[in-house]
Amino acid sequence: MRWTSGSRTGTEAEAVAEQQRLRRLVDTTGPGPAPGSPGTIAGVDVAYDGTTGRLAAAAVVLDAESLEVVGEATAVGRTSFPYVPGLLAFRELPHVLEALERLSAPPGLVVCDGYGLAHPRRMGLATHLGVLTGLPSFGVAKTPFGFDFEQPGPERGAWTPLLDGDEVVGRAVRTREGVKPVFVSVGHGIGLEYACAHTLRLARGYRLPETTRHADGLCRRTLSAALAAG
Repeated sequence: MRWTSGSRTGTEAEAVAEQQRLRRLVDTTGPGPAPGSPGTIAGVDVAYDGTTGRLAAAAVVLDAESLEVVGEATAVGRTSFPYVPGLLAFRELPHVLEALERLSAPPGLVVCDGYGLAHPRRMGLATHLGVLTGLPSFGVAKTPFGFDFEQPGPERGAWTPLLDGDEVVGRAVRTREGVKPVFVSVGHGIGLEYACAHTLRLARGYRLPETTRHADGLCRRTLSAALAAG
């Protein structure tokens, strides 16, 4: 198999080795931007067409205080790496980086629809992206990816640790009362407390953060338009 990450290509085994190399560069303490501070926060997401192998990545930038959209960019391409559990970054990241590079200015924080340290080698998409770009980043996932957790309390803001054995790799966070939790894990350049606080600020009225909702909608619309154009 071949893969692309930045300007490097190689085998699946080399992709794993690259994750192990980058893991030593991860900053899991931050501080990252404080929740509620002025600045911008970007959400990134990718949509696929399973028939053609085409995909669209989107980066949507929100004002950190108002959560109004202040910028967006997309990148359309084709998958160059097959789906391999634990190596999703090599499938998505080149296109996500392209979308981020097309923004008029880098965001102060990036929220990924997926994982950071909650990954078998502690190198999910949010971690990989953060190390390569130097941008503070974290992941908010819809499922626990096989890690263990207890259900948090029913109230908004309740949380429990997400565990890999005895190691804490994130938190299950209740963003809406009585609604399934999301799973927050550090990517790079920010601590878990701040990542969870940002998640709650971004999840206004919905289970998922506004960053994820906007990026998801944009990448889906972009892919539909690309497929319609042929």
